[in-house]
Amino acid sequence: MFTIGDFARHGRVSARMLRHYDAVGLLRPERTDPFTGYRYYTAAQLARLNRLVALKDLGFTLQQVKQILDDDVSTEELRGMLALRRAELEEAMAAAAARLAQVEARLRSIESEGRMSGQDVVVRNIPAVRVAEVSATAPGYSPEHIGPVIGPLYEELHRRLAAAGIAPTGPGVARYEDAPEGGGAVRVRAGCQVAAGTRSGEGFEVRDVPPVERAATAVHRGPMDTVLATEQELARWAEAGGHRTVGYAREVYLECPPDREGWVTEIQQPLA
Repeated sequence: MFTIGDFARHGRVSARMLRHYDAVGLLRPERTDPFTGYRYYTAAQLARLNRLVALKDLGFTLQQVKQILDDDVSTEELRGMLALRRAELEEAMAAAAARLAQVEARLRSIESEGRMSGQDVVVRNIPAVRVAEVSATAPGYSPEHIGPVIGPLYEELHRRLAAAGIAPTGPGVARYEDAPEGGGAVRVRAGCQVAAGTRSGEGFEVRDVPPVERAATAVHRGPMDTVLATEQELARWAEAGGHRTVGYAREVYLECPPDREGWVTEIQQPLA
């Protein structure tokens, strides 16, 4: 048998934690000396300790841990429970990371207020372009709603174009419009420029996007998580110049290296 100190070292936990587990009935020592009160454990009890710590670290309450352990679940059942809990935690972490990214984007927008000069904005005609595109609906236009939709859309578009033997002839073009169902939902259209003779294929549409007579354009550098500052500066510029914006801005992805900090995107805001 091991003393509580030795058992704690083998289990990589503290003796204080073992005393707590004993007090709440989660892990009783194999024997307790009736005169000294010293606790003694066996190597076989490491298996229960491992399960206990794993379940606790995955966010289960001690009451839930006790119920799971007392039900004597099999290793496979435990593995399945841990895998499910891990997926839930990973999803929560991803959501928290997305929220932090949007907070950072708002802060960058605040910090950049008034920094864009008129020289940063170019008003020009946007010619018609033929694109192959796929689309889906996002619940809103905020970055945390658009990001999870547009990324998978482009992955799917490139897979379908490759399967059809079609190579893009120009950069990606993302467009947005109000979704028919309303309620703030947005239809996201992820497209790539293709050759003039290209036709719609399995799982994607080819369409000619009409020209825009006048659009205020600005270049955004960096990940699209931080595009808010550029778009809002375009809006301020338009108002200051007496212009009226129309609808959603387009995004043309000029450069998209693996490191998203190196992305270069042109924001095209139609003007009345």
